[in-house]
Amino acid sequence: MKKFLAIILSVGMVFSMGACGNSNNDSASKEKTSAESAKEVSQESANTKESNTIVVGFDQDFPPFGYVGDDGEYTGFDIEMAKECVKRMGKEIVLQPIDWDAKDMELEAGTIDCIWNGFTINGREDKYTWTKAYMDNSQVFVVKADSGITSLEDLAGKVVEVQKESSAQTALEDDDHKDLLASFGQFLTVDQYNTAFMDLESGAVDAIGIDIGVAHFQLEGKEDKFTILKEQISSEQYGIGFLKGNEELRDKVEAALMELVEDGTFAEISNKYFGYDVSILGE
Repeated sequence: MKKFLAIILSVGMVFSMGACGNSNNDSASKEKTSAESAKEVSQESANTKESNTIVVGFDQDFPPFGYVGDDGEYTGFDIEMAKECVKRMGKEIVLQPIDWDAKDMELEAGTIDCIWNGFTINGREDKYTWTKAYMDNSQVFVVKADSGITSLEDLAGKVVEVQKESSAQTALEDDDHKDLLASFGQFLTVDQYNTAFMDLESGAVDAIGIDIGVAHFQLEGKEDKFTILKEQISSEQYGIGFLKGNEELRDKVEAALMELVEDGTFAEISNKYFGYDVSILGE
Protein backbone atom coordinates (compact mmCIF):
# COMPACT_ATOMS: atom_id res chain seq x y z
CA MET A 1 0.00 0.00 0.00
CA LYS A 2 2.86 2.40 0.88
CA LYS A 3 4.49 1.73 -2.50
CA PHE A 4 1.14 2.28 -4.25
CA LEU A 5 0.64 5.66 -2.52
CA ALA A 6 4.19 6.70 -3.39
CA ILE A 7 3.52 5.98 -7.07
CA ILE A 8 0.25 7.99 -6.98
CA LEU A 9 2.04 10.97 -5.38
CA SER A 10 4.87 10.84 -7.95
CA VAL A 11 2.44 10.83 -10.86
CA GLY A 12 0.56 13.76 -9.33
CA MET A 13 3.78 15.76 -8.99
CA VAL A 14 4.67 15.13 -12.62
CA PHE A 15 1.30 16.39 -13.84
CA SER A 16 1.50 19.36 -11.49
CA MET A 17 4.97 20.31 -12.82
CA GLY A 18 3.76 19.91 -16.39
CA ALA A 19 0.82 22.19 -15.71
CA CYS A 20 3.13 24.79 -14.18
CA GLY A 21 5.45 24.47 -17.15
CA ASN A 22 2.60 25.00 -19.59
CA SER A 23 1.42 27.97 -17.57
CA ASN A 24 4.91 29.52 -17.61
CA ASN A 25 5.25 28.85 -21.33
CA ASP A 26 1.87 30.44 -21.99
CA SER A 27 2.89 33.46 -19.91
CA ALA A 28 6.24 33.75 -21.70
CA SER A 29 4.47 33.36 -25.02
CA LYS A 30 2.05 36.14 -24.14
CA GLU A 31 4.91 38.38 -23.01
CA LYS A 32 6.78 37.66 -26.23
CA THR A 33 3.69 38.40 -28.31
CA SER A 34 3.14 41.62 -26.38
CA ALA A 35 6.78 42.66 -26.87
CA GLU A 36 6.64 41.89 -30.57
CA SER A 37 3.43 43.88 -30.93
CA ALA A 38 4.99 46.85 -29.12
CA LYS A 39 8.03 46.61 -31.35
CA GLU A 40 5.85 46.57 -34.46
CA VAL A 41 3.87 49.59 -33.24
CA SER A 42 7.11 51.40 -32.43
CA GLN A 43 8.55 50.57 -35.85
CA GLU A 44 5.33 51.66 -37.56
CA SER A 45 5.43 54.94 -35.63
CA ALA A 46 9.07 55.46 -36.62
CA ASN A 47 8.24 54.83 -40.27
CA THR A 48 5.34 57.29 -40.10
CA LYS A 49 7.59 59.91 -38.56
CA GLU A 50 10.29 59.26 -41.13
CA SER A 51 7.86 59.65 -44.03
CA ASN A 52 6.72 62.96 -42.58
CA THR A 53 10.21 64.48 -42.63
CA ILE A 54 12.63 65.60 -45.31
CA VAL A 55 16.31 65.59 -44.36
CA VAL A 56 18.22 68.31 -46.20
CA GLY A 57 21.98 67.86 -46.47
CA PHE A 58 24.03 71.06 -46.67
CA ASP A 59 27.42 72.60 -46.01
CA GLN A 60 27.16 74.76 -42.91
CA ASP A 61 30.24 76.76 -43.92
CA PHE A 62 28.98 77.96 -47.30
CA PRO A 63 27.46 81.43 -46.86
CA PRO A 64 25.19 82.88 -48.09
CA PHE A 65 23.63 79.53 -49.10
CA GLY A 66 24.02 77.71 -45.79
CA TYR A 67 25.77 78.74 -42.59
CA VAL A 68 25.43 79.26 -38.84
CA GLY A 69 23.83 82.63 -38.05
CA ASP A 70 24.69 84.97 -35.20
CA ASP A 71 21.97 83.32 -33.13
CA GLY A 72 23.61 79.91 -33.54
CA GLU A 73 20.85 78.64 -35.84
CA TYR A 74 21.32 77.37 -39.39
CA THR A 75 20.35 79.95 -41.99
CA GLY A 76 21.10 81.08 -45.53
CA PHE A 77 19.43 81.49 -48.90
CA ASP A 78 19.03 77.78 -49.63
CA ILE A 79 18.12 77.01 -46.02
CA GLU A 80 15.25 79.50 -46.06
CA MET A 81 14.08 78.23 -49.44
CA ALA A 82 14.18 74.63 -48.20
CA LYS A 83 12.24 75.45 -45.04
CA GLU A 84 9.51 77.20 -47.01
CA CYS A 85 9.23 74.41 -49.59
CA VAL A 86 9.03 71.64 -46.99
CA LYS A 87 6.42 73.58 -45.01
CA ARG A 88 4.23 73.89 -48.10
CA MET A 89 4.58 70.17 -48.67
CA GLY A 90 3.10 69.57 -45.21
CA LYS A 91 6.32 67.98 -43.99
CA GLU A 92 8.86 68.64 -41.26
CA ILE A 93 12.38 69.65 -42.24
CA VAL A 94 15.54 68.23 -40.69
CA LEU A 95 18.64 70.29 -41.46
CA GLN A 96 21.66 67.99 -41.61
CA PRO A 97 25.10 69.60 -41.98
CA ILE A 98 27.49 67.32 -43.87
CA ASP A 99 31.11 67.17 -44.95
CA TRP A 100 30.92 68.25 -48.56
CA ASP A 101 33.31 65.57 -49.77
CA ALA A 102 31.08 62.93 -48.11
CA LYS A 103 27.82 64.13 -49.67
CA ASP A 104 27.45 61.14 -52.02
CA MET A 105 27.97 58.66 -49.19
CA GLU A 106 25.37 60.45 -47.06
CA LEU A 107 22.83 60.41 -49.90
CA GLU A 108 23.42 56.77 -50.80
CA ALA A 109 23.22 55.70 -47.14
CA GLY A 110 19.85 57.43 -46.80
CA THR A 111 20.94 59.70 -43.96
CA ILE A 112 19.84 62.66 -46.10
CA ASP A 113 17.06 62.94 -48.69
CA CYS A 114 18.61 65.61 -50.87
CA ILE A 115 21.59 67.94 -51.29
CA TRP A 116 20.45 71.56 -51.24
CA ASN A 117 23.25 74.08 -50.85
CA GLY A 118 24.61 75.89 -53.89
CA PHE A 119 24.86 72.51 -55.63
CA THR A 120 26.13 72.66 -59.21
CA ILE A 121 24.35 70.63 -61.88
CA ASN A 122 26.93 71.07 -64.63
CA GLY A 123 29.20 68.05 -64.95
CA ARG A 124 26.98 66.03 -62.59
CA GLU A 125 23.88 65.74 -64.78
CA ASP A 126 23.84 61.93 -64.81
CA LYS A 127 24.97 61.39 -61.23
CA TYR A 128 21.84 62.62 -59.45
CA THR A 129 18.14 63.19 -60.04
CA TRP A 130 17.86 66.98 -60.32
CA THR A 131 15.22 69.65 -60.03
CA LYS A 132 15.22 72.32 -62.71
CA ALA A 133 18.07 74.79 -62.27
CA TYR A 134 16.92 77.68 -60.07
CA MET A 135 19.87 80.10 -60.43
CA ASP A 136 22.95 80.85 -62.46
CA ASN A 137 26.38 80.97 -60.87
CA SER A 138 29.95 81.37 -61.98
CA GLN A 139 33.39 80.52 -60.63
CA VAL A 140 35.85 83.35 -60.03
CA PHE A 141 39.16 84.10 -58.35
CA VAL A 142 39.47 86.27 -55.25
CA VAL A 143 42.82 87.89 -54.51
CA LYS A 144 44.18 90.51 -52.15
CA ALA A 145 43.46 94.03 -53.38
CA ASP A 146 47.13 94.97 -53.17
CA SER A 147 48.47 91.71 -54.65
CA GLY A 148 49.10 93.09 -58.12
CA ILE A 149 47.19 90.13 -59.59
CA THR A 150 44.69 91.43 -62.17
CA SER A 151 44.37 88.59 -64.70
CA LEU A 152 44.51 84.81 -65.00
CA GLU A 153 48.01 85.08 -66.47
CA ASP A 154 49.17 86.75 -63.24
CA LEU A 155 48.36 83.53 -61.36
CA ALA A 156 51.34 81.76 -62.92
CA GLY A 157 53.59 80.47 -60.17
CA LYS A 158 51.10 81.46 -57.47
CA VAL A 159 49.50 79.38 -54.72
CA VAL A 160 45.79 78.86 -55.46
CA GLU A 161 43.30 77.30 -53.06
CA VAL A 162 39.75 75.91 -53.42
CA GLN A 163 37.27 74.01 -51.29
CA LYS A 164 37.60 70.25 -51.61
CA GLU A 165 35.02 68.72 -54.00
CA SER A 166 33.79 72.20 -54.93
CA SER A 167 32.67 73.43 -58.35
CA ALA A 168 35.81 75.54 -58.55
CA GLN A 169 37.98 72.44 -58.14
CA THR A 170 35.95 70.57 -60.76
CA ALA A 171 36.18 73.46 -63.21
CA LEU A 172 39.92 73.96 -62.78
CA GLU A 173 40.65 70.26 -63.17
CA ASP A 174 38.70 69.84 -66.42
CA ASP A 175 40.37 69.77 -69.83
CA ASP A 176 39.37 73.36 -70.65
CA HIS A 177 41.55 74.70 -67.84
CA LYS A 178 44.46 72.24 -67.79
CA ASP A 179 46.94 74.89 -68.96
CA LEU A 180 45.79 77.35 -66.33
CA LEU A 181 46.01 74.69 -63.62
CA ALA A 182 49.50 73.69 -64.77
CA SER A 183 50.65 77.30 -64.47
CA PHE A 184 49.98 77.48 -60.72
CA GLY A 185 52.90 77.16 -58.38
CA GLN A 186 50.68 75.12 -56.04
CA PHE A 187 47.05 74.01 -56.12
CA LEU A 188 45.63 73.33 -52.66
CA THR A 189 42.28 72.21 -51.24
CA VAL A 190 40.69 72.92 -47.85
CA ASP A 191 37.50 71.72 -46.18
CA GLN A 192 35.93 75.17 -45.75
CA TYR A 193 36.01 78.49 -47.56
CA ASN A 194 36.27 80.27 -44.22
CA THR A 195 39.67 78.62 -43.86
CA ALA A 196 40.58 79.61 -47.42
CA PHE A 197 39.89 83.28 -46.68
CA MET A 198 42.01 83.13 -43.54
CA ASP A 199 44.80 81.63 -45.64
CA LEU A 200 44.41 84.40 -48.21
CA GLU A 201 44.44 87.13 -45.61
CA SER A 202 47.54 85.70 -43.91
CA GLY A 203 49.39 85.39 -47.22
CA ALA A 204 49.58 81.59 -47.11
CA VAL A 205 47.87 81.53 -50.52
CA ASP A 206 47.67 84.06 -53.35
CA ALA A 207 44.19 83.37 -54.73
CA ILE A 208 40.97 81.47 -54.03
CA GLY A 209 38.79 79.85 -56.68
CA ILE A 210 35.20 80.27 -55.50
CA ASP A 211 31.50 80.68 -56.40
CA ILE A 212 30.75 84.32 -57.19
CA GLY A 213 27.78 84.44 -54.81
CA VAL A 214 29.91 83.22 -51.93
CA ALA A 215 32.68 85.61 -52.95
CA HIS A 216 30.40 88.66 -52.83
CA PHE A 217 29.04 87.59 -49.46
CA GLN A 218 32.54 87.10 -48.00
CA LEU A 219 33.80 90.40 -49.40
CA GLU A 220 30.98 92.53 -48.01
CA GLY A 221 32.62 95.26 -45.94
CA LYS A 222 36.09 94.01 -46.97
CA GLU A 223 36.25 95.45 -50.47
CA ASP A 224 39.41 97.37 -49.52
CA LYS A 225 41.16 94.07 -48.64
CA PHE A 226 40.06 91.73 -51.42
CA THR A 227 38.97 91.90 -55.04
CA ILE A 228 37.37 89.59 -57.59
CA LEU A 229 39.12 89.09 -60.91
CA LYS A 230 36.96 90.03 -63.90
CA GLU A 231 37.85 86.89 -65.85
CA GLN A 232 35.64 83.98 -64.83
CA ILE A 233 36.75 80.38 -64.54
CA SER A 234 33.38 78.97 -65.65
CA SER A 235 29.64 79.51 -65.55
CA GLU A 236 27.21 77.04 -64.02
CA GLN A 237 23.72 76.47 -62.65
CA TYR A 238 22.46 75.40 -59.25
CA GLY A 239 19.81 72.77 -58.57
CA ILE A 240 18.61 70.42 -55.83
CA GLY A 241 20.12 66.93 -56.08
CA PHE A 242 18.37 63.68 -55.09
CA LEU A 243 19.46 60.05 -55.17
CA LYS A 244 19.43 58.81 -58.75
CA GLY A 245 15.94 57.57 -59.55
CA ASN A 246 14.08 59.40 -56.76
CA GLU A 247 11.80 61.30 -59.14
CA GLU A 248 8.83 61.12 -56.76
CA LEU A 249 10.38 63.31 -54.06
CA ARG A 250 12.08 65.51 -56.68
CA ASP A 251 8.73 66.27 -58.33
CA LYS A 252 7.10 67.24 -55.04
CA VAL A 253 9.95 69.54 -54.03
CA GLU A 254 10.10 71.09 -57.49
CA ALA A 255 6.34 71.78 -57.43
CA ALA A 256 6.70 73.57 -54.07
CA LEU A 257 9.67 75.53 -55.43
CA MET A 258 7.59 76.71 -58.38
CA GLU A 259 4.91 77.91 -55.95
CA LEU A 260 7.53 80.10 -54.29
CA VAL A 261 8.43 81.60 -57.64
CA GLU A 262 4.83 82.25 -58.63
CA ASP A 263 3.77 83.98 -55.41
CA GLY A 264 6.95 86.09 -55.09
CA THR A 265 8.41 84.32 -52.04
CA PHE A 266 11.48 83.23 -54.02
CA ALA A 267 12.17 86.82 -55.07
CA GLU A 268 11.69 88.04 -51.49
CA ILE A 269 14.23 85.59 -50.06
CA SER A 270 16.61 86.22 -52.96
CA ASN A 271 16.55 89.98 -52.44
CA LYS A 272 17.39 89.46 -48.79
CA TYR A 273 20.65 87.70 -49.64
CA PHE A 274 21.66 89.00 -53.09
CA GLY A 275 19.83 92.27 -53.59
CA TYR A 276 17.97 90.98 -56.64
CA ASP A 277 15.91 88.02 -57.86
CA VAL A 278 18.34 85.28 -58.93
CA SER A 279 15.62 82.87 -60.12
CA ILE A 280 15.89 81.40 -63.62
CA LEU A 281 12.86 79.15 -63.13
CA GLY A 282 10.23 79.73 -65.76
CA GLU A 283 12.64 81.36 -68.18
